[in-house]
Amino acid sequence: QVQVAESGGGLVQAGGSLMLSCAASGRTYSSYATGWFRQAPGQEREFVAAISWSSGDTNYADSVKGRFTIFKDDAKDTVYLQMHSLKAEDTAVYYCATHFDPTGRLATTDIHEYKYWGQGTQVTVSS
Repeated sequence: QVQVAESGGGLVQAGGSLMLSCAASGRTYSSYATGWFRQAPGQEREFVAAISWSSGDTNYADSVKGRFTIFKDDAKDTVYLQMHSLKAEDTAVYYCATHFDPTGRLATTDIHEYKYWGQGTQVTVSS
């Protein structure tokens, strides 16, 4: 059973930084693409960033390009989301998700492709 757990959320002032972590367990293979999504109150869950497991290709939502960076530590089976220049509109619950990808090249933006989800971590940016 694949399990995903996020950590690192919290309260930060506008312009500040936070780094979220996504640790996976229970995976037999390392062939999993990983993505970050977020959901603000009253809004749909939206794509933030994704990374492929082999090629290291990344994708970002336009709203976070240049401010957020997704990267991974294969030895720890952990994916990180470094967030800089945070804005009030970044306030949301952030979710990590993963799905099996035998190609190793997918940095999937489609929320429906992701099968395994964490419980989420709250990020609150005060203005």
